[in-house]
Amino acid sequence: MRLAEKIQVILLACGILCAVFVANILTGGWLNHFGIHPRQPSSLLNILVAPFLHANIGHLLNNLLGLSLFSFLCLLRGFKFYIWNSVFIILVSGILVWLFARGANHLGASGWIFGLWSLSIAQAWFERSLASITIALFVVIFYGGMIFGVLPSNPFVSFESHLFGALAGVLAAAVGHKKLGRGR
Repeated sequence: MRLAEKIQVILLACGILCAVFVANILTGGWLNHFGIHPRQPSSLLNILVAPFLHANIGHLLNNLLGLSLFSFLCLLRGFKFYIWNSVFIILVSGILVWLFARGANHLGASGWIFGLWSLSIAQAWFERSLASITIALFVVIFYGGMIFGVLPSNPFVSFESHLFGALAGVLAAAVGHKKLGRGR
């Protein structure tokens, strides 16, 4: 996959988030009802759409930056790798939020981003290749502070999405490793 194609994939993902944000503004925030409401059966399918919704422009901009960077790092391993892991992370983190998070409206791409972040680190453990170790070192050195995002600090921020996204990323690395038959 060439650099231009990687950039196109990232721009498409970011474009979808921006388009949904504009649609949400035009509907007076009505789309935010499609966030994840833990243990409410009517919001179970919202697991698929909640990552594309954002509460405000600051929330969106923060997520666009992280999504772009960690998507790029995952796209270094290929388009299929990126798509499979993104879907896995969104589903697993969303289900865990739905099952275990506090009662609130959980929305935004943070779980997906934390999942791609932890996947970038965990791949080094499972692959043990120079490329995966280099990526992991880059992520730990420049974005290691994200670990504090999995701790409750702000009642308006879903630390649960961060935590379960990070766990989903590690699980994705383990499952992907096993799926490829590279287990120890």
